[in-house]
Formats: sequence, structure tokens, C-alpha cells
Amino acid sequence: MSQKIVRVGDIECGSDELFLISGPCVIEDEKIMMTVAEQLREIQERVGIKIIYKSSFQKDNRSSLDYYNGPGLEKGIAILAKVKEQFGFPLLTDVHYPDQCAPVAEVVDVIQIPAYLCMQTMLVTAAAKTGRVVNIKHGQFLAPENMKHPVKKVEDSGNDQIILTERGYTFGYNDLVVDPRSFYHMARTNYPVVFDVTHAIRKYGIPSADAKGGAREYLPVLARAGVAAGVDGLFVETHTCPSEALCDAASQLDIRYLEEFLKPLLELHAVEVKYRNTLPELA
Repeated sequence: MSQKIVRVGDIECGSDELFLISGPCVIEDEKIMMTVAEQLREIQERVGIKIIYKSSFQKDNRSSLDYYNGPGLEKGIAILAKVKEQFGFPLLTDVHYPDQCAPVAEVVDVIQIPAYLCMQTMLVTAAAKTGRVVNIKHGQFLAPENMKHPVKKVEDSGNDQIILTERGYTFGYNDLVVDPRSFYHMARTNYPVVFDVTHAIRKYGIPSADAKGGAREYLPVLARAGVAAGVDGLFVETHTCPSEALCDAASQLDIRYLEEFLKPLLELHAVEVKYRNTLPELA
């Protein structure tokens, strides 16, 4: 879909090869992190999809002070560094404040801008100035064509290593809707487009520890729609036991099911690549 290749480790994001961003929503204890990484490596080897390992050291948008928000920058980055050293994955994590960008850039390959913060100029430019790849998540409040504005902020800061991620729009009350037209609009920036399917099924206002806080039954149909529409990558948060996860328990995919989940998507992607250039520009 994209016209620009953005390299993350040995992954050419935006090429004809579908890639995956995956891992637990938030960094929990080291054992869980390593177990997920080991299983992701096995899936990568069996299925042939290249993976960027993702987990957050801080979740600063939890709806209550009582909810777990991560181990913090120092401890979290240390655990991610161990994952990288042991399993070789390139890393992605998100930042919430400009002063987090430099220390994060010492370890991770991709700095992610959370959806709620995609228009925060100081945060976006601080991430850009590290020279790392910047993954900008599409704000739930922003028309997709307006993603050109945070993109321009990164470019004007001297960085053209950009990925854009769709995660759905706030629609009505406590619901998210994914409009496939957004993939088209964001691809017009010429940067790789990722579909964050597990966040797209979250139900706002309902704690993620409540099974009603997510709608996993929509994961296959949404993921297949996104791949058929031509996205360059998928974002699927995974956990060894989602019901016990400390964040997004209702939406993460049990890693036992990830391999079978991916197989039809890879086949669909191959069909999309085969035909993606056979139609003229219809606009």
C-alpha cells in the first residue's frame, strides 16, 4: 500500500511482505514477557511473518488510579532490552512525555505516539528528533486525512521514518468503528499503514478486566477486512492468559490462537499484493 519503505531491524515496512507488531499490552513480570517473546519467535519461524515486539512501560490513560499502569520507564526498558538480547526482535514502545523519548530511543527501534496524543507537538517532535522510527497512532477524534499534520511535524523535525497506525474512531457512546476508507487516506501520505485490530474492539467506559470491555468475535472479520484493503502491517496484542492480563484483558488475543489467526491473513495478503496494481486510480 505504501510507497515508502521504512526499515525496522531486518523488516522492510511498506514492502510486499506483511509484518506484525505484537506482545503484551503493558509490561508485566519478566516471566510473562519472556514467555510471550519465546512463543512469538516460534510463530515467526513457523509462519514466516516478521515481528516487532511491542509492550508499554507506562499506560498513562487508564480510567482509574486503581488500575495498573506499568512498571515505569527504567524497569520497563530494562525488560524490553532483555527481550531484544535474547530473542532478537526489534522493539516498539510508546511514550507520553517528551523527556521519555531520548532514554527510550537508546533501546527501542520504534517510538510510538499514543492515539490520544498524536497532535501533541512537543511529544511528536521529541520522538522525531531521536532519529528512531516513529509510529503515530491515529487519534480516535481525527479525520484520517488530517494525519498529514502530525506526519508533517515529524518530517519538519528531520525524520522521514514514519509508520501510521489505525485503531478505530469513537462512534456514539463507548464504541469504536473502523472505516476502511481510513486506510486509503493514511496511505496517501506514502508511509506504511498498520491496522491495530485488538484496540479497535475495545469498549470505552467498560473496564478491560470485564469481559464486556472488548468484542473479540470481531477480530477475524476486522483483520481480514484490513488486510484485504491493503494494510502493510497488523498490530495484535497477545498474552499467555488474557483474562488475567493487567491491561486490556478483554481485547488481547490468547497467544495460543495467534498462529491460526494469522494463516488466512497471510493468504489474503498474497492475493491483495497480486492485484493491488491492476486497477487505475479511480478518483
